[in-house]
Amino acid sequence: MKVLALAASSSSTSINKQLATYAAGLVPNADVDVLDLNDFEMPIFSEDKEKELGQPEPAKRFFQKLGEADAIVISYAEHNGSYAAAFKNVFDWTSRIDMKVYQGKPVIMLATSPGPGGAASVLAAATGSAPYFAAEVKGSLSIPSFYDNFDMEKGELRNEELVEQLKTIVAAL
Repeated sequence: MKVLALAASSSSTSINKQLATYAAGLVPNADVDVLDLNDFEMPIFSEDKEKELGQPEPAKRFFQKLGEADAIVISYAEHNGSYAAAFKNVFDWTSRIDMKVYQGKPVIMLATSPGPGGAASVLAAATGSAPYFAAEVKGSLSIPSFYDNFDMEKGELRNEELVEQLKTIVAAL
């Protein structure tokens, strides 16, 4: 199974990228491809820019990467209760290629933050809108207090309850 893992964050030290990579690694016999959102930088989306540029190559590549995957694991960074601007921009451009951004793929949606909220607000928005963008959400999980629950040296969750919840979600793929 080809699993695409990505963080909805442009941070070079993204805790969401660490979480998505870890979760994708739990899929048995998976061929994991980890995307870096920075590889898909584009001007801020607007109708005027779209008329000027058409569909930028990075949006086409992002859409193609999603299409080539058998499953997608995405972990959302939360900025002021919503999507990180970098992800929202890539998503907006890609949705202009095809509203079915996720192309009917099975998707696991995660989110984490350093604080106790675990980026739950953005995760709720993402899971709530997922059907409109052809994501078959197999499960979602918010990881609160990332640094308390994730072992940075081992690159894995250390909270057994969260590990079990995540394994259950991953098994749905």
